[in-house]
Amino acid sequence: MMPQDSQSPCHERPRERLLQHGVQSLTASELLAVLLRTGTRGRSAVGMAHDLIAHFGGLRRLLSAETTALLAFPGLGVAKTCELLAVQELGRRALEEPLRNGRVLNQPDQVKQFCAMRLAHLRIEHCIGLFLDTQLRLIDCIEVAKGTLSHASVYPRELVKSALQHHAAALIIAHNHPSGLSEPSPADIALTRQLKQALALVDVRLLDHLVVGATDVVSLAERGQL
Repeated sequence: MMPQDSQSPCHERPRERLLQHGVQSLTASELLAVLLRTGTRGRSAVGMAHDLIAHFGGLRRLLSAETTALLAFPGLGVAKTCELLAVQELGRRALEEPLRNGRVLNQPDQVKQFCAMRLAHLRIEHCIGLFLDTQLRLIDCIEVAKGTLSHASVYPRELVKSALQHHAAALIIAHNHPSGLSEPSPADIALTRQLKQALALVDVRLLDHLVVGATDVVSLAERGQL
């Protein structure tokens, strides 16, 4: 392990720059280096952070990477992997917290951010369900379907079963488009209406269906397509 040398160049001492100039002054690699603390032989923490971001294809993918993928990166090790996984979970919980404590319908941007964090980086299609109580506060968020590059089968019966198990009064579903495009397909719209009808039979409201792309989230409710 290589400690940060006080004689090293300023750009390789991000902690000092953070304290002097604030977190906004640091690049993504430098912020990540603060978390990593040390690099490996012949590679500074900043250099390692830069390589990590490049290897995973961006900061979002890195901070959503699975344990096995992180452990496989040369020099990362168990301790740094655990730190990155902890940051992932803290970010998720920070976005989830206001949804558990306040009405979801009053926080549409936070809901979109939460779903984007869960789904935007995924390379195959996933669908999650946000189960809400009578006050429209988040009870739980679970994966309800996992598919292929272009399709994830959501079965109305299984979704109804999950809603009843969670004692949910309402539900929001969200799925990603691995293509990166957030435009809902005709199949997305048809499925939304099918799920809404099935849930209505057990007195559960489908409030929205969000389609998550690489950089945008589309709400079918906002478009009047629910």
